[in-house]
Amino acid sequence: MTDNISAIEQTPDAALRITAQTIAEAAVRIAPHTIKTPLMESPLLNNLLGIRLLVKAECLQHTGAFKLRGASNVIWSLDDNVKHVVAYSSGNHAQGVARAAASRGIKATIVMPEDAPVNKVEGTRAFGAEVVYYDRYSESREDIGEAITKKYDAALVRPYEDVRIIAGQGTVGHEIAAQCVAMNITPDALLCCCGGGGLIAGTSIAMKSSFPDIDIWSAEPVNYDDTKRSLESGAIQTADISKKSICDAIVTPQPGEMTFAINRKNLTGGAVVSDELALRAIATAFKYLKIIIEPGGAVALAAALDGQYPAGAKTVIAVASGGNIDNQIFARALDAGALI
Repeated sequence: MTDNISAIEQTPDAALRITAQTIAEAAVRIAPHTIKTPLMESPLLNNLLGIRLLVKAECLQHTGAFKLRGASNVIWSLDDNVKHVVAYSSGNHAQGVARAAASRGIKATIVMPEDAPVNKVEGTRAFGAEVVYYDRYSESREDIGEAITKKYDAALVRPYEDVRIIAGQGTVGHEIAAQCVAMNITPDALLCCCGGGGLIAGTSIAMKSSFPDIDIWSAEPVNYDDTKRSLESGAIQTADISKKSICDAIVTPQPGEMTFAINRKNLTGGAVVSDELALRAIATAFKYLKIIIEPGGAVALAAALDGQYPAGAKTVIAVASGGNIDNQIFARALDAGALI
């Protein structure tokens, strides 16, 4: 089944009409192109923390991050006459779109910041995509992406402001809910990394459908807690993008209008994580779960390890959203050491 990218309603009201059924349909659409990732735990770590902590290991997804889900849902919803797609990303969405486009034989052009991690640039090119660089501190990736889209009469695949992206990312929550039911688990809280908010928006819809009473919290880097502040104020807040962070995957300037419409409805709070805490969470995941997470993908786990979750929660889920880490950062994480 296909649909025309220009005919899809892309508004906050349309986002609020995404349901668990919409996400279940996306799960069927992307199933040939993605894997179901495990919901992991370490009994030893649980004993040390005094809670049951489960980690959704999206770092094990094809391309090393959840972004392939949303990208695949968009690419495999396009009309057959679409032969070229454009996206902008610091790396994980880039690789997701590149791989999804390649799977359908569509050309991809990706706008990436000049300081994007080398491994993410190489991964994007490995799937055959063309990379166009920009300066994230002085240029607008949105403007550049729009210009390229018009030049080539291409389809723009946005990183989070698209109902199909949100539904595709929501398949993470769809899987978690099914895994919890299979394990006879009723989770009290879920922590999820948050940049533009697409992953946590879609995941919250799926999780709330199965577990209406669950508390869902965003996890963000220091200086980029715009979703947390937006939830507290009731209006979209912005971040100072001049601030540096090792959590490159989630340093967006503000929540999306569509994603925030969902998140203000479904989220009850947020956590804020320093670079040092993210590094030590990476080391902790490696020590106890034997998985490798990148900084932006580690913030939810970092928050859980730091006790930043709803009071009284005894069963907590943290989404480890990506694992595309470069050697130098991983070495820094190991040097920093596990939190426990």
